[in-house]
Amino acid sequence: MSVIGKSVSTTSTVLVVDDVAASRYALSAVLRRDGHRVLLAANASEALVELDVRMRAGDLPDVALVDVGLPDMSGYELCRRMKQSPPIAALPVVHFSAAARAPADRCKGLDAGGESYLTVPAEPEEIQAVVRAAARGARCRADAQLRVDQLALLAETILEVQSARCLGELAEAAAVGTARLTGGPAAVFVLGEDGEIHRGLSRRRTAASLPDAGTHEAVARLMRRVMAGRTGVRRRVVPAPLWPPGFFRPAGSFRSSGSAGQWCDRTPEDAELVVAGLREGRMLVCLTTPAGQEEIPREPGDLVARLAQATALAAEPLLMYEEERHVALTLQRSFLPQRMPELPGAEVVVRYEPASRHAEIGGDFYAALPTPAGVLTGIGDVVGHSLDAATVMVEIRHALRAYCVEDPGPGALARRIDRMLQRYHPEVTATMCLSLVDPGTGLTRIANAGHIPPLVVRDEGTAAYVDARGPLLGLGLDRPPPTEVTLAPTDRLLMVTDGLIETRGTDLAVSMEQLRRAAERSPLGVTALCDTLLACFGREREDDIALLALRRR
Repeated sequence: MSVIGKSVSTTSTVLVVDDVAASRYALSAVLRRDGHRVLLAANASEALVELDVRMRAGDLPDVALVDVGLPDMSGYELCRRMKQSPPIAALPVVHFSAAARAPADRCKGLDAGGESYLTVPAEPEEIQAVVRAAARGARCRADAQLRVDQLALLAETILEVQSARCLGELAEAAAVGTARLTGGPAAVFVLGEDGEIHRGLSRRRTAASLPDAGTHEAVARLMRRVMAGRTGVRRRVVPAPLWPPGFFRPAGSFRSSGSAGQWCDRTPEDAELVVAGLREGRMLVCLTTPAGQEEIPREPGDLVARLAQATALAAEPLLMYEEERHVALTLQRSFLPQRMPELPGAEVVVRYEPASRHAEIGGDFYAALPTPAGVLTGIGDVVGHSLDAATVMVEIRHALRAYCVEDPGPGALARRIDRMLQRYHPEVTATMCLSLVDPGTGLTRIANAGHIPPLVVRDEGTAAYVDARGPLLGLGLDRPPPTEVTLAPTDRLLMVTDGLIETRGTDLAVSMEQLRRAAERSPLGVTALCDTLLACFGREREDDIALLALRRR
């Protein structure tokens, strides 16, 4: 939707509807002397056809001067029909009549939607004043409606900007909103504290990008120079080609309705910048449009400034989130081993995939530790998505390593970690599944704390979940004794976090059954099992994914 309005002028176009030729001529002469353009119609049918043609061309008159006594229908009925057509309804109607009319007849014109009533013959000054007043009132109403539409469009754009999940999406939403506000093309640049620049264009299909690091630095320097360490909103016209190649259509093209951001007679060399800054350059946002566009009204200027400020305010928490996400990912990578240690008598393979870029950081963890009683494996997830969840994950993993030195039994470990969470993190809960495998005999003890139970996958093409259950960690509830199973030398024990299979709108039991069937059809070996399941379920997930598979050697 374009909010570009009709230019305001003291000269108006007046449609005169009168069946008497001499009267039409006289009214036309009076109005032309006052500087108006005049359109003439001899009856209501001609007037409706003229209005329809001009409505399609986007050039409606500013005032209609309508005789009450028309031959094909009354002026009152013509006014009612005009007011029933939304595109024409805003056109002010002034009724007139040369015959004497009772006050009740004059009221009919007002009730039909007319602005005023003239009795002719009248002094030319009176006719001119009435027409000017009607046109002035219509312009005021149109300007007010235009302002309402602009503010509504600004509010809608700000909501879209605030809904962005990353700085790239934010820049795109702000660019499209700027183009809709101004009726022309726009580019938006968001510069973070680390110097990384994100760009959004009002033309979504352009494949052009910042060509090299030099251009990147040039745009960043320009934004910093405009703000010079200050805060608030600054405007500047610069002779800088900020537009990527191919952004504008070829010379000689002209924009049409709905093509904002894709027009220009030539690629403009000057750009008008509206730069908003917060906290001494921590976050800079630049909304850019071509300079010197005569078709863009001046009114949206302050709206673009407000949009720039709102975009900067929305960008700052996204920047903080990306910084926190980077810290959390670094924390996870540093404490989750990429390679498993040598585990006597067992082969263990793990796979870990962080959530998509737009998702929050999670608290998934895994562990595989040698103990005197066998190989201890564990997998779990701290409830929540934040840096705090990642921090608690690290604590649980370290506690697990420390506690298993004294007693590697899965049941005892689950109880001790449960008490640790109650003591130091009473507001946190976590799920976890622990298994202790004796590689020599295959005897496996499993303690489950609210997690997806492990899956035993056999080489003959069957798979079944181990019936191991228990409450979440951190609640202080009684725990059932560990479940015991015996693994054959070729059996594979698979443990996963719910990020692998959990899908919004799908029951978890259905997803678990899909995982079981996929595991049955997977190739032999623990590596092939993990890679196959990750390929089947692990694309564009909204949560972290961890898999751990074990087989006796």
